[in-house]
Parts: sequence; C-alpha cells; structure tokens
Amino acid sequence: MDPPVADPGPTKDEGVGSKGEMDLPVANRGPVRDEGQLLQCPYCDSEAMHKLAQFLLPGLAAVCVDGTTGDLFRSPSVVAVDLRQEMVDYVTQRSETFIADTLIESEVEQNAENQMPDDPYEVISIFMDDFSRTKRNIIGHVSGWLLSDSREDKIDDFVQEMDMTRFWPLERREGIAEVLLKNVDIKTKFHCPEKYENEERLADHKAQCSFRPVTCPNDGCRAKVSVRCMQNHDAACLFKILQCEQNCEKRLLRRDMDRHCVTVCPMRPMKCPFGCDSSFPEHNLEEHCSESLQQHLLKVLQVIHKKGLTGDQLNDRALELEKSEDRGKLAKARDARSLTNIVKDLEAKKTPPS
Repeated sequence: MDPPVADPGPTKDEGVGSKGEMDLPVANRGPVRDEGQLLQCPYCDSEAMHKLAQFLLPGLAAVCVDGTTGDLFRSPSVVAVDLRQEMVDYVTQRSETFIADTLIESEVEQNAENQMPDDPYEVISIFMDDFSRTKRNIIGHVSGWLLSDSREDKIDDFVQEMDMTRFWPLERREGIAEVLLKNVDIKTKFHCPEKYENEERLADHKAQCSFRPVTCPNDGCRAKVSVRCMQNHDAACLFKILQCEQNCEKRLLRRDMDRHCVTVCPMRPMKCPFGCDSSFPEHNLEEHCSESLQQHLLKVLQVIHKKGLTGDQLNDRALELEKSEDRGKLAKARDARSLTNIVKDLEAKKTPPS
C-alpha cells in the first residue's frame, strides 16, 4: 500500500487548494468581527480543541478503510487526500448550521433543554458517522465487517501510517478542530462568547479571559492550556515534580513515579524473605531480620534437620544460636538460603570430627 502524501501546506508557487492538497482551516488567534461589527474573543478550551483534533485522524482512517475494503484497485492511501477534503467540507458545513438547526428543532419539540447537546465530541462523531455511511462500499455496510477485529486493526494501522508520514499533521487538524468546536459549542462551555466594540476593550478582556492559553510551568512540558483547565492539567501533568507516593525522601517526575515505587524506592512494601507473615517497607528489612532472628532460625533448622530433631530441640537450638557470639553474623543474612548456609557452617564447626 502506497503511503499517503504528507500535507506540507501551501508553497510559494502552489496554494493549499491545489491538486494533492486541501484548503485546511488554520487556527486564527486574532479577533473576529461578527455581522454587528463586534469583536469576538478568539480563545477556546485548548485541551478540548486538542482532543477533538486527535479524534479526526481515526475518523478519516475509518472512512478510507470502509470505502476501499474488498476493492482490488484502490487502497486507503489512494483515496485519503480526496476523502479528507470531502470529510472536512461535510463536517464543517454541518457544524455551521448546527446551532440554528438545534434551536429550530427545540422550538418544534417545545423542550429546548433536552434537545441541546453540549458534548462537541458526540456531535462531531455523529457528523463523521453520517459522512462515513455515504462512503462505504457493499462490504463496508455489512454489520459483521463493521464489528470485526480485522476492521479495527486496519484502521489502527492506517492511522499509524498517516501519523508517520505526517499526512495530516496535528497542528493542521487543530485549526479545523477549533472551527468545529466553536460552531457546535451551543452552551459556550468550550469557547469564550464575549464580544466588544473595539480593540482596546477586547485586549483588556483577553488579558483576563479564562480561556486564554498559558504554557504549563512544569519544566519539560510544552503543553499550552487554557487558564480554566490548568488545575486539571497540573493534576495529571507527567512533568510535575512530586514527593514520592510511598513517602521516601525522593522527589521525582510524575511520569517516573510508578517505576520508582516498584523498583528502587526504599519504602516499597515487601514480604519477609524467610517466609514469616510479616510485611514492611524494604528499608526496614535489616531491623526485621534482627528482631525476628529466632523465628527465622527455627524455619531454617526445620529444613536442615527435617525429622532429626523434635520441636523442643529445634526451639532450643534456635535460641542457642540467637544468643551465641555469632548472632551478628546470623542477623546479617537477608534470605533463607544465606541464613541456611551460615547455620550449616556453624553446626559443622560444632560437630566433632568422627
């Protein structure tokens, strides 16, 4: 399958509307004048826009796969350029009339609250599904194919292919996503609805608009997030420096937390390596081995002597070893094997040669 052609954008001699390209909307952060000559705040929820932009690529992949399945002469990559243009045109046109259509429908139904969806992803998903249905071939309409793992695998593979070749870069999709988000955000949850008579008043508003984008302050994170979303972003940012979740002295990036906690953290929980029922932070292993030495010795002696000694004899021997001058040596053992070897050496020295 030939890879889809990357989208380089307009060149000096060739516009974005030329063959092999498309007229892709580009995010415009400048003020927008509506019909009443008011200047509208250009800001929107950057995370919502980014999420919607990520949603567009799998949507296009699904349309391309469903439209070429079983076709011996066309592959998804062959139709990708044309279907991308058609899909963007279709979804954009639907979004432009969405609010008006919804209000008219609500008036007819006389139940405006129930008729107004407020989830942009659900709305755009409906538009893309409607477009996809118009492009499916005979096999693409079969319910068994639509629900098959093979279809999902092909869609995932084509998404990766388009991503690797930068066929439709994220920054280009974000331009489209911003337009769609503003068009269908009927309750203005994801974009600023404020409008002003002049540039000066708009500038004053933009300086304090809750939708204004700011850069994440965590070192290494390049995300730009709306002010209103910064708290949620900070609570999940992988570059946030945090105290170890297990309360060791280490401070580290959130992205490194899980690996630290299960591999090197001195406070990570562990079970007794000698088989007793105790559990404790790893840095307390030395203390546990010293405090529970007699119990550990008894377990080791039971294995060494098996049926050779009675329970009382084993207890006496364990007590004898614990109180011997070799106690420090015995307490340094950190697992059953090393303690067993030390006990065997001590007992061999104690046993007179025959």
